[in-house]
Amino acid sequence: MSQAIGNTALAYARVWHHVDASDRILGKLAQRIAYVLMGKHKPVYDKGIDCGDYVVVTNARNIQVSGRKEEQLVYRKHSMYPGGLKEEKFTDLLETKPHEIIVHAVSGMLPKNKLRNRRLARLKVFGGSNMGIYRNNILKRWEDGTLSDDYILKLDPANRFQKPERS
Repeated sequence: MSQAIGNTALAYARVWHHVDASDRILGKLAQRIAYVLMGKHKPVYDKGIDCGDYVVVTNARNIQVSGRKEEQLVYRKHSMYPGGLKEEKFTDLLETKPHEIIVHAVSGMLPKNKLRNRRLARLKVFGGSNMGIYRNNILKRWEDGTLSDDYILKLDPANRFQKPERS
């Protein structure tokens, strides 16, 4: 009389998600990324267990903000030395380091606990469309929630149907 008790390793398996940040609102995108990094989309979610997935964000340079935040938003950091306050406007940071904008927004939406840095390490942000070696790991896209074509062909090579054209 054998029964499987508890959650299996498959329930905690980490999946790689791809997000195209072109013309997406920063706050809504960061909230959804934080949700996936924490693992709240999984039925086995527990706040004390790190069961989130990996997220790869591309085209961070094309992110949008609502209202007048593009002119008014300022990022500040301090070196803890006298006179060490550094300020950088959103538009300047978008040109030089677009990945820091998304990481900062997602970091603010994650819980402030010991798991925060580990969750942020699973976030990979790229300014352009080239994601390098991470392209091979992607399983899910956020546009329609489907699995990637390469992954479907790996599972079943005979399943070579054409996707219907969207109008």
